[in-house]
Amino acid sequence: MAHKQFKEIKELTVEELNSKVRVLEKEIFESRIQLATGQLANPAGIWLKRKNLARCKMLIGEKAKAQ
Repeated sequence: MAHKQFKEIKELTVEELNSKVRVLEKEIFESRIQLATGQLANPAGIWLKRKNLARCKMLIGEKAKAQ
């Protein structure tokens, strides 16, 4: 499933990737708050969001080098 998501992310433009990075950072922050207060049902979701964030940042760097 992650391979399929990476293909979708790879097709995004740099602007779309930057907005996705902001959204993921906000979601990670909110998930950490929920984890600290005991309201988070799925702690593994933080790990997945961090991995997607890293993928987006990697693609931004690759696209910047290509230009």
